[in-house]
Amino acid sequence: MRVALAQRSALSPHSSAQRLVWFGSGLRIDTGSSRCRPPPFLLFRTTHQPHPGFHEPLGTHEASPHPPLGTTRPNASSTQPSRPTRCAPSVKCTRLPSPSSIFPSLPGLDPASIRKYHPQASHALEHLRDRRIDVVEQTTQGIRGKSVAVFIVLLSTGRIIPLRSSHERVLVPTPRLAPSPRTFHVSSPAMFALTPWRGAPGTQPKTFSQQRNMPRLPVPSLEQTFDKYLKSLSPFLRQLEEQGKLEGSTAEKELAKRKQWISEFLATGGLGPKLQQRLIDVDRTTENNWLDDRWWLQKAYHEWRVPLMVNSNWWLMFTHDKNMPADLAEHSGHDAYPVTGLGSQNWNDAAWGIRRAAWLTSRFLQFKKRLDDEDIMPDSSRAGPFCMHQYTRLYGVTRIPALPHDWNTATPHPAVARHITVIARDNYYELEVVRKDGTLLGIDTLEKALWDIVTDAQKGDGAGVGVLSSDNRDTWTKTREHLLSVSPVNRKSINSVEDSLLCLSLDSSVLALSADHPAPAHESTPVWVDALARNCSGAGRGGHNRWFDKALSIVVEPNGRAGIMGEHSPCDALIPSILCDYAAAESCPPPGTNVPAELSSPNESAAWSKLEWAVDESTQKSIQQSEVAALQAAKESDIRTLWYDEYGADWIKKVGKHSPDAYLQMALQLAYAKAHGQQVSTYETASTRLFKHGRTDVIRSFSDEAYEFVRGVREGKDAKTLYALLTAATKSHNTQTRESSTGKGIDRHMTGLRLLLRAEDGETPAVFSDPLFAESQSWRLSTSGLSAGDRFAGTGFGTGYPTESYGINYLAGAQLLKFGIESKHNATTNFARCLVEALRDMRRICEHGGPPPEATQTPKL
Repeated sequence: MRVALAQRSALSPHSSAQRLVWFGSGLRIDTGSSRCRPPPFLLFRTTHQPHPGFHEPLGTHEASPHPPLGTTRPNASSTQPSRPTRCAPSVKCTRLPSPSSIFPSLPGLDPASIRKYHPQASHALEHLRDRRIDVVEQTTQGIRGKSVAVFIVLLSTGRIIPLRSSHERVLVPTPRLAPSPRTFHVSSPAMFALTPWRGAPGTQPKTFSQQRNMPRLPVPSLEQTFDKYLKSLSPFLRQLEEQGKLEGSTAEKELAKRKQWISEFLATGGLGPKLQQRLIDVDRTTENNWLDDRWWLQKAYHEWRVPLMVNSNWWLMFTHDKNMPADLAEHSGHDAYPVTGLGSQNWNDAAWGIRRAAWLTSRFLQFKKRLDDEDIMPDSSRAGPFCMHQYTRLYGVTRIPALPHDWNTATPHPAVARHITVIARDNYYELEVVRKDGTLLGIDTLEKALWDIVTDAQKGDGAGVGVLSSDNRDTWTKTREHLLSVSPVNRKSINSVEDSLLCLSLDSSVLALSADHPAPAHESTPVWVDALARNCSGAGRGGHNRWFDKALSIVVEPNGRAGIMGEHSPCDALIPSILCDYAAAESCPPPGTNVPAELSSPNESAAWSKLEWAVDESTQKSIQQSEVAALQAAKESDIRTLWYDEYGADWIKKVGKHSPDAYLQMALQLAYAKAHGQQVSTYETASTRLFKHGRTDVIRSFSDEAYEFVRGVREGKDAKTLYALLTAATKSHNTQTRESSTGKGIDRHMTGLRLLLRAEDGETPAVFSDPLFAESQSWRLSTSGLSAGDRFAGTGFGTGYPTESYGINYLAGAQLLKFGIESKHNATTNFARCLVEALRDMRRICEHGGPPPEATQTPKL
């Protein structure tokens, strides 16, 4: 619904012509009540600063000489303000005098009905009150207030609609419901698994049914962003002062200096407002999202030229299938990493590996079929529906190396390919898995085809072309171009791999730990899990038997151990983790037993063919050089998985009285300080999928409150004091999580502003050239959580820094915590030990300094 409120010049003493002030909002309130009175509406304005979920005015525009169809202009001379009615403390409610002049079909407003009939709308008003937002009082003198955010509450539809120009497309609505601690919880397990449908059969919404209604990622206000940024610098300066590194200055003086720089940057006529306006213009000229459409893939991924293996790609390991024999599942392996070449090629006991490979492939394809049919329930939370766009980038997408930056294939959705790529002993095969009518081949048919492929692969090793994809992106770009120039055969094979739905790597040996691999930091960690993590990352085999550019690669060892590797740019790891959870939800029937009848096609054969390569001397030399580089990278990468079963998310919530995600972030802060004697800039992923094509923003876990908590522990303060410090730290973290997930983060906003600087015009503001700015974004501790993950043995991704830095992904299960840790040069051993110590310290703090426990679960001693 589009509405335009044109104000005559008589209404605004500051305007000499008819002007239209317009905003993007789009908050949504699901009233949950069918007993709605006729739809009234309200107008709001900010009295001090805009609500964090709203935008600053995009500007004023000359009003159209004609009102939009179906509306008429309000006549200021004939309207009188109604008597305000108190509907919530500190919130003034005013009835527009003649609503029918704007909405002919709507009767007048009864503000009391908001509280009486619509408790959720009442809650929204309370939230507005908390943010110092008042209802506009319209008089013949005009709308007062320097910053006016105008929108309408339509109780009949349960939505808040902005006033919009009929001739100007508004591209910046904000979240549908202003989140509060009661309506948004980022660590909810519901964000991890497929959302179940609890309504009547046949009424489940389609997967992409909400996409057209998704709000756009807002452009936050300059003042809010830089207020938060300045606050985020405080712990860095305090730590430097404590370390004696401020060269005679103090943290207070250094913070005041940066406050002055920010003040100059934000001043009227200064560079900040100019950059903000440029960013708003970018927003207004992009179809979906100012960040994703214009910059995200290129700046976050495609310009980075380091090898994808470990550095950029993520990995995930499945737990053993419950039908797998225990002795087989716990097999210690044949080859110690890193494997030089392809390893021992021991195909003994491969029955479980082939059966599970066929089973997982089928499950992945079943998910695709449901996705294509829009039979996947749209993801949502109490804060609103999530954007489902990233699901369209799961299948058939491949990253293409290029200069000066890479590209992703423009794979349509649904992906039209009907084949997957199977890799065995560096041989590449095209396996058809979808019939021409769109139906899927049976699991038994896939299993037979995989056995045939393995039999063919046993004739000899392939050329090892895939190792090239593990190399530096500039190197891979050139070798790929040369490979394509050698023969049309190579073009056909590369096209087959890049167009395929996914890759399936059938490894011919079970990877084992090296003899000098350190013992687990906690006794609950399985001995095999680190070997599987290295194998799924690609580092365990020195780049062999993989195609690192593929969005999805299933990795299966002969004994049935399995996992996933993914290229990070098409979608964030949360999305494929939901797919993986679906794939592992059903146990694999043991080899030799029948598969479910509905998944069987026993009398059918799957078409497969071996891909050929024309490898000249230059290409062969490049393969050898890439293999050397991959083996070196594998040796430098230190991958460790930590299982911790002394308590889990249930205990953290029930006894500790904390959000599990915030609690674990404080554990990571404490662990880093134990390992390195200080705290560092910390990145935690905040999903912005509440917005159209939303990806991520940053939660800066190293905060003043986190610094105080860690310092208190290191100083040996009493448990009660430490519990209070921990509570303050987790509350601060939760607030930042909500803000970063709802379009009010600071790092993506500052990135957009920086990308619009014109250095050739001398635009080098001190706020961005400050070394502390760069340090605050040097993520030595890069972290992300994936909720429970009970079907996963672990997850991981690499760090981008060579020393004293870590990439950490964690799974907060009810009774079991799992951490995937990657660093360089054997640094994870000590960090994992420090993390165990931190978790135990925090347990004691909660038990001795917190409120009386009410949990049913008792931590292990």
